[in-house]
Amino acid sequence: MKSGQYFWQNLFFICCIFLFLYIMVSAMKSKEGFDSETSSSSTATNTNTNTNTNNNGIAGNAQTYAANIKSAFIKNQDILLITKYRTDYENAILNLDDYISSEMLKTALNIDPANTIKTINILTKLNETKNALNNVMKLIDSNH
Repeated sequence: MKSGQYFWQNLFFICCIFLFLYIMVSAMKSKEGFDSETSSSSTATNTNTNTNTNNNGIAGNAQTYAANIKSAFIKNQDILLITKYRTDYENAILNLDDYISSEMLKTALNIDPANTIKTINILTKLNETKNALNNVMKLIDSNH
């Protein structure tokens, strides 16, 4: 019973990590474009009034943007306490990697000859997940 309990705890923990990463990527994507609707309307206003007080070109806010990203990264490190829980995080990621590998094997052994594209897509997504886990592990290893 305990091994099953640990499996579900680890799976829940990994799901939380992926949710956190998804939220962070979504937040960075929305900031990456610097909100094109706002910038286009402000450009139109500036063009109409001929006042270009804050118009430094595309890279005008790059330094501030980079500083904000660095600040968010440091805040995440403080929240996650990677150095303190490094071993737990590594174990959870390694367990998830093993689980995904077994799912890949199961998928590969159950290829439907009538629908191979679907199975290949599943294998591709699982492989992408393993690559993402590898990147997460690199982050954990870099914080020692």
